[in-house]
Amino acid sequence: MKAVTFQALHTPLAFETLPDPTPGDGQVVVKVGRCGICGSDLHMTEDAMYGCEHGDVLGHEFAGEVVALGNGTEGLKTGDLVSVIPLMSCGHCGHCRKGEVQWCDHFGLQGGGYAEYAVTRPNQCVKLPLDVSLADGAIIEPLGVALHGVNLSGLQKNDKVLVLGAGPIGLAVAFWAKRMGAAKVAVQDVAHFQETRALEMGADVFVVDPADPIGSAERGLGGKADIVFECVGIPGLIEQAVHQLRPRGTILLLGLCTRPDTFNSFAMLSKEVRLVTSAFFTVPEYRASLDALAEGAIEPRLLVTDTIGLADTPKVFEQLKHRTNQCKVLIAP
Repeated sequence: MKAVTFQALHTPLAFETLPDPTPGDGQVVVKVGRCGICGSDLHMTEDAMYGCEHGDVLGHEFAGEVVALGNGTEGLKTGDLVSVIPLMSCGHCGHCRKGEVQWCDHFGLQGGGYAEYAVTRPNQCVKLPLDVSLADGAIIEPLGVALHGVNLSGLQKNDKVLVLGAGPIGLAVAFWAKRMGAAKVAVQDVAHFQETRALEMGADVFVVDPADPIGSAERGLGGKADIVFECVGIPGLIEQAVHQLRPRGTILLLGLCTRPDTFNSFAMLSKEVRLVTSAFFTVPEYRASLDALAEGAIEPRLLVTDTIGLADTPKVFEQLKHRTNQCKVLIAP
């Protein structure tokens, strides 16, 4: 099969031929139809913290067709179209039964979507309804990540929400916040690339003012935020968020940051700020994201700005390491 593989840190991915996979007991092979390029994929090729090794196939936002079943596989048949939950788990423990697979003792992250075929397990496969495309199936994961963050934030109807970062996760947060009753949603970024898309996806205002990020956000919202979602993952934004927040407000961290950060805890304590971290999602949240698409939500589909082939992936991947007009790029193997 054709695949795109990790070579080394700070090195472009490689387009090459690998053996076709065969399913082991309790496994299935999925012919990948669409796979999203995630911001965390970009980080993985630049940061040793993620532990990528030579030959790894990245890609955890994918959907496709089941084409082979291993022994003991239940609940699926060849020809089923599925979105793959990229959180590996046993499927049987208490955490798994509740849909909180990220706490399973056998938890791990599923990759493999940058290839023509990928091996996974039936408990990670969510069947797609007829009116949900494979492209839709590839954006369920970022929608689930954003929904988990919004749920953990404790968002209430009529809250004022500030989203830091206009990447796919930040825009998905804006979508869910507005859908769940926020009175006003502001998205703040350092560039105007995604302004139109943010407004179409639920933001009421888009703020760009690197010289005065605190004052400009407050003017855009008409006051301090009830909740600030940090969706960038760079040092300094927690401290900024403290100043953008009302007393007893909530900062929700969704951005992946592997570098040390510092902030003035006195300012946070004085305002009794609630700092919440969010990672992954639950299976019910993944299914709720699918349901939103199946019910006809148009806004999440606006995330997708381009679809490319596997052979073009190494070049486009390098381009995405720099800010462009692209938002979510899908690979069509």
